[in-house]
Amino acid sequence: MISTLPKKGHLLIAEPSILGDVSFNRSVILLAEHNDEGSIGFILNKPLNYSINDLIPEIDAAFKIYNGGPVEQDNLYFIHNIPEIIPNSIEISNGIYWGGDFETTKHLINTGKISKNNIRFFLGYSGWSVNQLELEMHENAWIVTENTLKNKLLSKSSNQFWKEKIIEQGGEYVLFSNAPENPALN
Repeated sequence: MISTLPKKGHLLIAEPSILGDVSFNRSVILLAEHNDEGSIGFILNKPLNYSINDLIPEIDAAFKIYNGGPVEQDNLYFIHNIPEIIPNSIEISNGIYWGGDFETTKHLINTGKISKNNIRFFLGYSGWSVNQLELEMHENAWIVTENTLKNKLLSKSSNQFWKEKIIEQGGEYVLFSNAPENPALN
């Protein structure tokens, strides 16, 4: 049963039942777009072993890069909460924005006007074709919830984010929150 229908700005929490899924195991995804053409999101809690300076040497910052999802992993994307200084941003919801003028963004990072709590970079994104996400929800792959953190989402640590969101669901989910990531290793 679907408790909440997915909407742009909602969070997708990977159900414990998708353990073993390399891309989405224990993921929390921000839905950046959800419409009659499909859905796009970014995994919020899968940091990579790179910083923005590793990929773009002219940026003088060590902001972490996150695995946004399995689609177009050679492309860099970003979300932020400062549209007033990054032109051409697209609002997702709740004070979270997607993209914008990258040259301006680089300059603002280099001059210290953007902190790691204002922006998050991703390699790749998560994508679903028309009705694919709804089908996966009916197969109990995802829990859909509102983004109660609003624009504070970007300052949230990724380490325990999935566990915290699973515990918020209550009931049997609390039991899964302490399960090992790979039950075969238990």
